[in-house]
Amino acid sequence: MEDDNPMSPLSPLAPFPPIPSPEYRSRAPEFYGFVAWTSTSFLYFVYLLWALLPDDYIEWLGIDWYPNREWAILFPAYSVVLVLLTYFVYFALAIFGTPAFSDMRAITDSRAHIPPVNEECNPYLAYADVEVVPELFDIPIGLVNRATYHRSEK
Repeated sequence: MEDDNPMSPLSPLAPFPPIPSPEYRSRAPEFYGFVAWTSTSFLYFVYLLWALLPDDYIEWLGIDWYPNREWAILFPAYSVVLVLLTYFVYFALAIFGTPAFSDMRAITDSRAHIPPVNEECNPYLAYADVEVVPELFDIPIGLVNRATYHRSEK
């Protein structure tokens, strides 16, 4: 029995989207890719000619002004430094935004369900009673550590 609803209990996974028919499929990405490939190839070829050809040949081509040749080395070097600096800045911002180990924000956040402080009853002891369905609270880190890393004396 085939169900038309893609998210029914009989078929919980949605079907893969169908491939669009050729009359609805756009060829724009092919053209954009071709233009990007040819323009970068052309610019790289011009860059190599500018960096490697002597001044006489460039002037013979009719080009009167062009940047100094030291930029052929400086531009790639500055680009590499800029990329490395970007990685360094993002890494430093991540370290700057990370709370210290002694800070409570490293353990919990604003969505934690912490039980109210009550001296006469412990909300975690409600789990011991079979007849009671206790409220849901996050387990404190001390209790988790005691249960996880407790060494039994044998």
